[in-house]
Amino acid sequence: MESVLTTDPSDGAPHEVPPQNDEEIMDRGQWSNKLEFVLSMVGQIVGLGNVWRFPYLCYKNGGGAFLIPYFIFFFICGFSLFFLEVALGQYTREGGMTCWRKISPLFEGIGYASMVMLALSDIYYIIILAWAMLYLQFSFSWDLPWSSCNNTWNTETCGEFQRRNGTGNYTYHENSTCPFIEFWERRVLRISPGIEQIGELHTDLALCLLVAWVTCYFCIWKGVKSTGKVVYLTATLPYVMLTILLIRGVTLPGASEGIKFYLYPNLGRLADPQVWMDAGSQIMFSYTMCMGCLSALGSYNKYNNNCYRDSLVLCALNGSTSFIAGFAIFSILGFMSYEQNVPISQVAESGPGLAFIAFPRAVSMMPYSPVWACLFFTTIILLGLDTQFVGVECLVTAVVDMYPSVFHRKNRRELFTLALVVVFYLIGLVMVTEGGIYVFQLIDYYAASGLSIIFVAFFESVCIGWSYGADRFYDNIEDMIGYRPTPLIKFCWLYFTPMTCFGTLAFFITMYTPLKYNNVYVYPWWAYGLGWLMALSSIICILLLIILRIGRAKGTLRERILHLTKPSSGLPKPRKGRTSHWTSLPIPDTQPVSTHQRQPLTDFHEFHQ
Repeated sequence: MESVLTTDPSDGAPHEVPPQNDEEIMDRGQWSNKLEFVLSMVGQIVGLGNVWRFPYLCYKNGGGAFLIPYFIFFFICGFSLFFLEVALGQYTREGGMTCWRKISPLFEGIGYASMVMLALSDIYYIIILAWAMLYLQFSFSWDLPWSSCNNTWNTETCGEFQRRNGTGNYTYHENSTCPFIEFWERRVLRISPGIEQIGELHTDLALCLLVAWVTCYFCIWKGVKSTGKVVYLTATLPYVMLTILLIRGVTLPGASEGIKFYLYPNLGRLADPQVWMDAGSQIMFSYTMCMGCLSALGSYNKYNNNCYRDSLVLCALNGSTSFIAGFAIFSILGFMSYEQNVPISQVAESGPGLAFIAFPRAVSMMPYSPVWACLFFTTIILLGLDTQFVGVECLVTAVVDMYPSVFHRKNRRELFTLALVVVFYLIGLVMVTEGGIYVFQLIDYYAASGLSIIFVAFFESVCIGWSYGADRFYDNIEDMIGYRPTPLIKFCWLYFTPMTCFGTLAFFITMYTPLKYNNVYVYPWWAYGLGWLMALSSIICILLLIILRIGRAKGTLRERILHLTKPSSGLPKPRKGRTSHWTSLPIPDTQPVSTHQRQPLTDFHEFHQ
């Protein structure tokens, strides 16, 4: 059955309404069971950030004291936005782009902004998998190549570290470079002096990237039919790997000192605004909010699925995973500190430095080091892979939902997914060149940065809380799950979340510092300009769509805004036997309504009661 055309509330222009009957919903796709949804969500929100970013931020910002602002941001912004996006996708049965158009055409740009950030994230995130695959390839060797200076890429200044001797002394060659740093920079990256010198394409990394994209494609090419099956492996096996690494880590000498360093509360750091900024950004990144993924995954649920309970469980699981991963990370870093007799602050780094410098060095110190190297990089690949292919699946879902009559035909979706993968692979090749690491860091810092995410989070809470109406959305949720969640979430949508986002956004802008590579290399002016263009590419979507919608609508400014905040037709009706608390404005009928048939609201206050 084909989708129908209905009238757009903004200007009377026809647009497609995705299918709503049971036959077409099944054609769009639906989770086979509840476990597939939960594991897909776990694969999306539990990723590499849990392994290195949370533990690093925790020790950088006061150890256990960092947990205070972390949990404050979690309750004010984290859970409320997480639940909002999952429930919105389940209610509208739409991906991360078209769900916003359905509930408030004025804020349709939120969906476009989310997809821009998600597309840029999909392009650069998979590069980490290519690096990990290359490391895994070198791990199948009894003598790990990054533990010695006897390789062709090593320089004359390369000096191998020495462990503690029997007297407890530690010696190290002065003015020497470490073999694991030389392996990372001179063998894996083969890094150029700057972004101005992109240099040659690294064939081995290009092949690893190709393998990663091929794997990603075959995980999602059949939509949720294939994604729901793959996550049984990719979402559970990393927990097995992390458990093995945790048991091994806490049994190493010096592990207790690392854990103390991780958890020691320095309450004085709470006076530093940067600590609160890091806590807020970590919540946004860790739960992959404002990128449309949560709405897309929720849209494949059954209408009466208890998304509130699911959100509570998933958020608790993600937070506990980050916290427990910290024990595994810092027990190993404590062991490294013990072996080298240096402070832990000198062996722990954030980002790629922790995954591809500190840990290769750590596993090379362990007995049977190739075994631990294989386990560690297999974990990195699995953690990154399920986050990557679920992200691509959500992007495909958003585009398919925009043009259901085109992509719901046989093989159309598979072909579009293939075309998207090929284009993203070709773009990503620039990041596996000699200057690729500079491009990678530029996209990582600006494209899906705290600025863009917090900006979108602000408009999401405003759209639900004030445009669509928090009470009305609570009615929709009650219709789906059978009861109303705690009122605290509603007040977060109305007040706490937008105020927190606005304050964090203001702080981010006032405290902005230009990006540097390794805190040394300064990018040229045009690179910073490119970075800001990537950051603004998502922000401008919201503002531009608001201006265009108001400009194309008819009537006075007040009438245009009232008309544009009216939900589109096609939203689900309340189930039989249920009535809406939203009495002043009934839930729209699913039948197409022409422009001349609409009755304008007479009072703005009436709309938001």
